[in-house]
Amino acid sequence: MNETRNVLITGATSGIGKSCAYTFAKKGYNLIITGRRKERLDEIKDFLQTEFNVKIQTLCFDVRNLEETKNAIESIDEKEFQHIDILINNAGLASGMSSIEEGNYDDWDVMIDTNIKGLLYVSREILPKMKEQGYGHIINISSTAAKDAYPNGNVYCATKHAVEALSKSMRIDLLKSGIKVTSI
Repeated sequence: MNETRNVLITGATSGIGKSCAYTFAKKGYNLIITGRRKERLDEIKDFLQTEFNVKIQTLCFDVRNLEETKNAIESIDEKEFQHIDILINNAGLASGMSSIEEGNYDDWDVMIDTNIKGLLYVSREILPKMKEQGYGHIINISSTAAKDAYPNGNVYCATKHAVEALSKSMRIDLLKSGIKVTSI
């Protein structure tokens, strides 16, 4: 394992992702932070670099878009970030609250594409690098909604249940490669 430690965090412009960026920077980790809002990424980068003297690369893209995801991951500065120790799949959201028969198709698409496909796209693009280095840790951000459904949360709960199932399957598939998988 390398001495410098690098973390890639999706959905780092607010909430849990932003908090993870602060926590890891404070502990001296270099960061690759991603999100859809470039100005927020730049603000976070400027603050964390000044406050904690860590290296940070920002990647502005939408995890729902496979081509954007591929292009963003390919653009990682390999001189600065020769390895990725930790991937935090945090990008996710709940959109709309209605009973299933009144559900909004667009809300469903956004949640499925972000919470499931986004996690898959980013993981798929990062995993070859982790396998090549022989180690890594993927942390998938789930929700209590994965365990306990609630009224009008049908599709969101289903997507977070999928995150739990994917995490378990990924853990089995990647164990032999020295890559850990955790779901929080």
